Amino acid sequence: MDLFAALERLMRMDERTWQRHASPWSVWTRVAAFPLLVLAIWSRVWIGWGAAPIVATMAVFLYLNPRLFPPPRQPDNWASKATFGERVYLARKTVPIPPHHERAAALLTVAALIGAALLVYGLIVLQVTAVLVGLLLAAGAKLWFVDRMVWLFEDMSRVDARYRAWLTPGPHPQEQDAGV
Repeated sequence: MDLFAALERLMRMDERTWQRHASPWSVWTRVAAFPLLVLAIWSRVWIGWGAAPIVATMAVFLYLNPRLFPPPRQPDNWASKATFGERVYLARKTVPIPPHHERAAALLTVAALIGAALLVYGLIVLQVTAVLVGLLLAAGAKLWFVDRMVWLFEDMSRVDARYRAWLTPGPHPQEQDAGV
């Protein structure tokens, strides 16, 4: 099973959503939302069940986030390229990617999952060190993964005009042909 494809289906990412998610506002507010979600979960210590609506609001925000912002006017930026790279990575079975990118993505995903497991454990047993280390590992590995997606996109856009076209604002009907 492809974890990334499953997450894409769970988030219901279609062409329009991907274009909107390429907005730097979408990318950076998602980055900022992760520690806030952790804080919301931890807040159950202070406010009990009052934390539930806060956690639910954060979860809804994370789901809606890729849909909230307009597509970027100038997509030639780090955040937009990161989302383009994620799309390239998701299409890797249709359009093969260099093996070093696939290995790096797999290793960084494992690191992020280890961090997430430690984070969840810390949130369950209320162990602040586990929460902080887990958060740093999960978020750090995810940001490194996202940076690798920029690198992947830049490499692939040099050899595939369909990907290079994503750097120009507006819809790109040829994306259907690219398997993304």
